[in-house]
Amino acid sequence: MSETPEVTREPVVTPVRVAIGFCLIAPFVAMLWVGSYAKVDPAFIGIPFFYWYQMLWVPLSAALTVTAYKLWQRDQRGRATGSSASSAKGGASE
Repeated sequence: MSETPEVTREPVVTPVRVAIGFCLIAPFVAMLWVGSYAKVDPAFIGIPFFYWYQMLWVPLSAALTVTAYKLWQRDQRGRATGSSASSAKGGASE
């Protein structure tokens, strides 16, 4: 029986992945911290702060989610090319 080593990838924390996490967590924190926006003033074109603050987070959340997705794609492409380059380098030296 042939003994083949198992290849396991450990999770890697990089600045890009921290930015992705921030982009995905920020809207939740902003909306769950109700005490920060549970007030009437400052009103914007007659709309109380409580409402326009929440509505402002709709496009902000969409933009942050798209940003996180694009960063994730870039990170995955970088890992795929990095792992194929290292395996090609390792295969050539054997």
